[in-house]
Amino acid sequence: MRENAGEQYDFDQTHTIGMVMDMFLKNPEESKSVSIAGRLLSVRGQGKISFGDIYDETGSIQVIASQETTPDYEDYSQLKVGDWIGVVGNSGMTKRGQPSIFASDWARLAKTEVSFPDKHHGLTDPDTIYRQRYLDLIVNRDSLGRFKDRSKIISFVRNLLESEDFMEVETPILQPLYGGAAAKPFETHHNALDMDMYLRIAPELYLKRLVVGGLSKVFEIGKVFRNEGISTRHNPEFTMMEAYAAYWDYEGQMNLTERVVSGASELVNGSMVIEYQGKEVDLTPPWTRETIDNLVSNSLGDEVSMDTDLQKLRLYCDKLDIHYSDGYGKGKLLLELYEKLVESNLWGPIFVTDYPEEVSPLARSHRSRSGYTERFEGIVAGRELCNGYTELNNPRIQYERFKDQESSKGYDDEAMSMDHDYIRALQYGLPPTAGLGIGIDRLVMLLTNAASIRDVVLFPTLRPDGFTTSYET
Repeated sequence: MRENAGEQYDFDQTHTIGMVMDMFLKNPEESKSVSIAGRLLSVRGQGKISFGDIYDETGSIQVIASQETTPDYEDYSQLKVGDWIGVVGNSGMTKRGQPSIFASDWARLAKTEVSFPDKHHGLTDPDTIYRQRYLDLIVNRDSLGRFKDRSKIISFVRNLLESEDFMEVETPILQPLYGGAAAKPFETHHNALDMDMYLRIAPELYLKRLVVGGLSKVFEIGKVFRNEGISTRHNPEFTMMEAYAAYWDYEGQMNLTERVVSGASELVNGSMVIEYQGKEVDLTPPWTRETIDNLVSNSLGDEVSMDTDLQKLRLYCDKLDIHYSDGYGKGKLLLELYEKLVESNLWGPIFVTDYPEEVSPLARSHRSRSGYTERFEGIVAGRELCNGYTELNNPRIQYERFKDQESSKGYDDEAMSMDHDYIRALQYGLPPTAGLGIGIDRLVMLLTNAASIRDVVLFPTLRPDGFTTSYET
């Protein structure tokens, strides 16, 4: 069974470490022959007996090897922290009551060639954690747990949507025209077609094409890319869930958001009431709903809305040192005031509703408020968690909205472009529809109490550190 490093091609594993530990919980006195594999977390030699802790992603357990019962004990005693080994032996308790495996055979599966951080002090340098995630997962069990929770959250979202008859689909990541959000794209070139293409900034316009095609409930969980800054809240590559439902309006999508977020919280935290960065958040539905103009008015101490004089809104922006272009209309100025004064101070959870038409080119006009749309953003802990709206389904109005967007490109480099094929799709008829986009990374941040998006993305975007290695002599 024993092999030199690099010669072992497989290993017959009968149990995970978690399974063995469950056996001890059910019957501490029972001894059973098991075959486990994992990485050595610690090694402690005591003459003719060697103690070590071996772990896998399900847990850790002590392995005891002895000169009398373990083959090639001298080689075993030379194992280092970080080596991968396979162990066959009987499970049992030590005299001190510690669950252990008494090794009757073993194999080294892979050899480590570098030193590992001390397990008691862990890995704390942020640059190393993000750059060498494999090392972070080895040393920091909290980090491993966070990414397990991420997987559970994504699975929960998928299962919930499928239980409500949403169909999961895939839309292009490489697109001839970017759209569906106000963002800068990553641009590339397709040599065979000799054309510029873009990494998608959102899947929205393709998903709504599918609703036109008769798929009444669709969703996608996938990567989107925005060529923007990097911060604790932003990574250029991130994961988005977008869902579209025919015959719904934005109220339906707000209700879906509550089900998704509160349900995911119960799954990973056991409660809808959680702590985020030292402060309590109650995610129990229903969430507060408030219009964007009321929130800005309350913050200013003066009523402002789409009926407010343009110059008055500009004066408020001047007082607050908010930069604006001459091309900004009332809606854009109102949004700037909201982002300056309100958003970061909303602990929530709260749905901010009724965004101006000027800043919501894909949303349907509000049925009772001129100049506004049926759009919402879900805000939790001072940051946007989701965005949704009743979808604009009139091709003529959508065409004019796209034209307005294109005319603003001189002062707004995030403005959308005209998408003639999407207009053509709308001409075939989009039924009343509502859409929702939830940032999965921000949702995981919230539910795992992570301060930075880099803590929930396995391999965040980083500047190369210039590291090189060589085996040349």
